[in-house]
Amino acid sequence: MSTFPKGFLWGGATAANQCEGGYLEGNRGLSNVDFIPSKENRFAVASGQLDPKCLKDNEYYPSRTAIDMYHHYKEDIALFAEMGFQVYRFSICWSRIFPLGDEDTPNEDGLAFYEDIIDTCLSYHIEPLITINHFDIPIHLIKTYGAWRNRKLIGFYLRLCETLFTRFKGKVKYWITFNEINMILHMPYMAAGLTIQPDENKTEMCYLAAHHELLASAKAVKLAHQIDSDYKVGCMLAAGNMYPYSCNPNDVMESIQKDRENYYFADIQVRGYYPSYALKFLEQNHISLSITEEDKVILSQGCVDFVSFSYYNSGVASADPNLQANAKGNVFPTIENPYLSASEWGWQIDPLGLRITLNALYDRYQKPLIIVENGLGAKDELINGNIDDDYRINYLRDHIQAMKDAILIDGVDLIGYTTWGCIDLISASSGEMKKRYGFIYVDADEDGQGTFKRYKKKSFTWYQQVIASNGEIL
Repeated sequence: MSTFPKGFLWGGATAANQCEGGYLEGNRGLSNVDFIPSKENRFAVASGQLDPKCLKDNEYYPSRTAIDMYHHYKEDIALFAEMGFQVYRFSICWSRIFPLGDEDTPNEDGLAFYEDIIDTCLSYHIEPLITINHFDIPIHLIKTYGAWRNRKLIGFYLRLCETLFTRFKGKVKYWITFNEINMILHMPYMAAGLTIQPDENKTEMCYLAAHHELLASAKAVKLAHQIDSDYKVGCMLAAGNMYPYSCNPNDVMESIQKDRENYYFADIQVRGYYPSYALKFLEQNHISLSITEEDKVILSQGCVDFVSFSYYNSGVASADPNLQANAKGNVFPTIENPYLSASEWGWQIDPLGLRITLNALYDRYQKPLIIVENGLGAKDELINGNIDDDYRINYLRDHIQAMKDAILIDGVDLIGYTTWGCIDLISASSGEMKKRYGFIYVDADEDGQGTFKRYKKKSFTWYQQVIASNGEIL
């Protein structure tokens, strides 16, 4: 068999805060991502090192406009359908449903907006795959409760979940509780609305907030299954195996430790308890999460149905202090791998690393896997309405071949693939529009200027062929 399994889900992915815009329309409330600037202060805010209220008045916030999908979603989904999408992964903006986050009653305008997106997808036989929380925290919850450092957010999040699960019962099958939950360690404000105060231990605060998110995720899984037994609820992590820099056992051990930083979250969501290495880490770092017996029961009763993940690159780890890791455009510091090439933004390109990661996750969890983000950020040139992005085609072709090998040779249970982002959008890590991922070009920049007209890239037709052949023609 040279094709993917029958029923494999092909599609693409976006996030509300990177594509929707319309930030004050439909009675939407303000969100943390509305206060992440496009330029020099961006990383400081996202990483919790700078309070957003200290930003200059002339800062520009790209997510407020993004690609204006709020007004273009019917056109955009029609283009996804033309490519042959069978699944579309998108996220809910929390403050569209509960503008403050702690109300008793949801905003009907927001629910109607997402219901129309879902109905539009279903009219084209596209399966909605919804991320409940993708870096969207109502600003009121941050100012009033301190975001996810406060256990009260579990209840507010569950109210959002119950609203969505009830409203969209019979229309949506696949849900993801939190996007890239491990990103809370690297960009706590962007991922969880955390602004780290000078007198706070950043590591402890991130793990405390993560504990609350893990409890919320487990409760959401149980709630979803109670509302609709057909619901499938998954976790998501930013993945990519860490290679040891050498066969020195110290380097190998260091790579294991770095991988565990990511596995920590999924281990709990899949298995339903804190693994021994996690408990030892917390103990050795004097981090108290105040885990109650009730917490343990909640985690054990809320194990996920599938594991989803993003994959852009692998990493390299070493115990040698003279080998310096750096981010090079990514938020995960890593030593440069001399065997790999890199994108324009310094992200190293490693298709075989995707196969390695798929095997590592499936060996570890024995749960169905879905790749919900994978793609190449690059500068695309629009010439007479055309974009020749062979570099993107080559990148995706190599990664899809790695997926095929993982399924057909290794026996990995991979059930779906949604490329990031299937239409150009604002980059989360850099706030740029010139770092483009999509099969569809959007004439807009990070300052909200442009016609916002959509153009099909060369990769559009290529991916259309890949889907039509179920991965046989690459």
